[in-house]
Amino acid sequence: MGAFDFSLLAQGGPMMIVLLVMAVAGVVLFVERLLFLHRGHIRSTSFVDGIKNILARRRVMEALTVCEETPGPVAAVVKSALLNVHADAEKMRFAVQEAGIVEVPALERRLGSIAAIAQIAPLVGLLGTLLGMATTFHAFMTSGAEYATARALSDGMWRALLASIGGLTIGIPAHLGYHFLSGRVRAIVRDVEWAGNEIMRYLQTKYRENGGSVEDEKESIAEGGETE
Repeated sequence: MGAFDFSLLAQGGPMMIVLLVMAVAGVVLFVERLLFLHRGHIRSTSFVDGIKNILARRRVMEALTVCEETPGPVAAVVKSALLNVHADAEKMRFAVQEAGIVEVPALERRLGSIAAIAQIAPLVGLLGTLLGMATTFHAFMTSGAEYATARALSDGMWRALLASIGGLTIGIPAHLGYHFLSGRVRAIVRDVEWAGNEIMRYLQTKYRENGGSVEDEKESIAEGGETE
């Protein structure tokens, strides 16, 4: 089966090698992004509820530790809010937004490369098709007889078909993969926005209403920093 595949690559012309490289790169990028997004996607509702339960017991450092041990942008945004628990609403919001600005680009990294493969692969296949057709017409021009032989015509047409099939075979899955990963990114971004707003709302209302002392929180966070 492997010899047959390599035979098709050879018959498809030089563009088939380009398409093969693009296919390998696309698979590697898709798998890497899929694993990265899977690791960063957590149950944001359960996570934030758990942080609230810890804060209800006045254990800010324990909540910070949980955030540090939890992967993903949701935990990073919640951590930024906890580090500014003593700040006013405007400063806390700025810190949360800054953390989100840092985290979101990491989610979108390399998606552009997958999109480029999805768009370029059919064009590379089209180029291979045109080269195959050029081979066919060249057979007409170089044939000594009035008509080119069926063998000469079939070689060029076969090369053209293989290139078109290869380009579409790579472009279609790459396009689907890009939209799938983009959907995962959008879902995580929505979780980040919700978690940031929810933890800020809790810190600025219920947490302080339940006896959160600004000075105590400053000392607690400072002690945690010294311990680290």
